[in-house]
Amino acid sequence: MPAGLDLPSAWLGRGPLACSLLPLAALYRAVLAGRALAWRLSGRQAQRLPVPVVVVGNVVVGGAGKTPTVIALVRHLQARGWRPGVVSRGHGRRPGQDLHVVEDTADPERCGDEPALIVRETGAPLAVGRDRQAAARALLQRHPEVDIVVSDDGMQHWALARDLTIVVFDDRDVGNGWLLPAGPLREPWPGPIWGGGPALVLRTAAPRRPPRAHPYAEFAATRALAADAVDARGHRHALGDWAAQGSPVGALAGIARPQAFFDLLRQRGLALAQTLALPDHASADQIGAALREATAAPGAPRVWLCTDKDAIKLHGLHDPPLPGQASLWRVPLVFTPEPAWFAAVDRHLERLRPRPAL
Repeated sequence: MPAGLDLPSAWLGRGPLACSLLPLAALYRAVLAGRALAWRLSGRQAQRLPVPVVVVGNVVVGGAGKTPTVIALVRHLQARGWRPGVVSRGHGRRPGQDLHVVEDTADPERCGDEPALIVRETGAPLAVGRDRQAAARALLQRHPEVDIVVSDDGMQHWALARDLTIVVFDDRDVGNGWLLPAGPLREPWPGPIWGGGPALVLRTAAPRRPPRAHPYAEFAATRALAADAVDARGHRHALGDWAAQGSPVGALAGIARPQAFFDLLRQRGLALAQTLALPDHASADQIGAALREATAAPGAPRVWLCTDKDAIKLHGLHDPPLPGQASLWRVPLVFTPEPAWFAAVDRHLERLRPRPAL
């Protein structure tokens, strides 16, 4: 694919660039159909775990809010008396890493940035691996107290049977509605959920246009930034102070949609003098190099803000990798699904909860 093409923007409409990619989208559709046919002819069956499984995923590429959804779901399950564990593919970890069960401390290089963030925010046991079914069994063997498994980004992983699927959408909905690479869809939508229902749709942002109709119950969540930023030592600073002073700040984001983070900062009244949009799952070395280069420039902002996902990779570094008086602060995300979504999750899972022996 030629460099410099803005596919995310092209996927929002059916313009010349998206149309030119329709032949490749047809090939992708054929590959999907061939995979499904091969699965059925092989006689393979999705493996069922001895505990319920909830899959959180999406049908569009890019960050639609899966990780905040997983964190909110795990916290809710914990509050309801479940003992959840999490399995994930582990994007962003060192190449060559295989199955890994997190023990005391989640190292992003071994388990990935998003899994490390999930562990930090929930304290739940977690395992990562390409084979989600094998990761789940390893997790249950190491943590027999786990009585429900949440699979992070597992919609397209057919080997693991599930009891409930949470499909996450953001403001893009399905974009232009076309499959990759002409559009953002990983699989046709609306379509049957692999392994059967039930399924719930959670929208992490209001859609820009009327969403495509589907047969699943739909709920909404809100995303906002916390009022305070936090540095590596745990010190807090109110975003409102920087906004009231008109202090120019810099912002960086190594996430799927950096602009979404920058927009949220501006909504808080912050004047962003400079922004750095880094690749999704950017490493600590990449973040440090980009910051050192940016802060070394004359007139560069001395205060830099980043996401939780970026900061988790610098965890344990009490001194940010910045020259001079520059400082780096993470801005936590406040993610709030509507109460009706939690109630719907509870209704689907209550029948699966183990009953105490009489």
